[in-house]
Amino acid sequence: MDKVKKHFEEEAKEFDSIILKLIPYYPEMLDALVSVIPFDYFKPIKVIDLGCGTGTISKRIKNNFPNAAITCLDVAENMIEMAKSKLSGQSDIRYQLADFNHFDFEEQYDVVISFLSLHHLATDEDKKTFYRKICNALTPAGIFYNADNVIASDDGLQGIYMDKWKEFMRKSISKEEIDKNWIPRYYVEDRPAKLVDQLDWFREIGFVDVDVIWKYYNFAVYGGCKLR
Repeated sequence: MDKVKKHFEEEAKEFDSIILKLIPYYPEMLDALVSVIPFDYFKPIKVIDLGCGTGTISKRIKNNFPNAAITCLDVAENMIEMAKSKLSGQSDIRYQLADFNHFDFEEQYDVVISFLSLHHLATDEDKKTFYRKICNALTPAGIFYNADNVIASDDGLQGIYMDKWKEFMRKSISKEEIDKNWIPRYYVEDRPAKLVDQLDWFREIGFVDVDVIWKYYNFAVYGGCKLR
């Protein structure tokens, strides 16, 4: 996480432009994540954005749910500062600097979301442990949705996933930069898990209505609802 934090601190100002070059159909992925929040427009929901980055998702949620109280959590101080700038003028926003590996929820939330963050948890057990914490932190019928990079069910499919990802990046990034920077960094810093395994974990932990809302090869939006 120290290496991940260092990169995010360095790249905070350029993050919004970098992400468009790296993540296929990034705007559609954002839309999918926000679209599954099932509450009424004016309901005063409590939300926590895990790995808020520059505040893009939180801003979308605030636009859709103006009475939402949102906690923006990130490991990188510079990302928090960018989020503060993007969300300036908004009310009921709280910012928290924290590492998932040492984070315990102190409140309950109607909505827990995360965007391209939880794959940094090092092992499958770390992820399952954190998903249990999320479930315990949800109000009855609260929801958790994760937008993240994932692994395919077998090596053959995973090879296709990686090829399609590189194909997308080559539209705006040189092959040399992809091969020498972004792909090696992915293998060093990222620890995604198989999507099918994660759906099983969710059900075992106690989530219901578990589903995949959106998917493009190795990127997906998935989650479920806490049992009432």
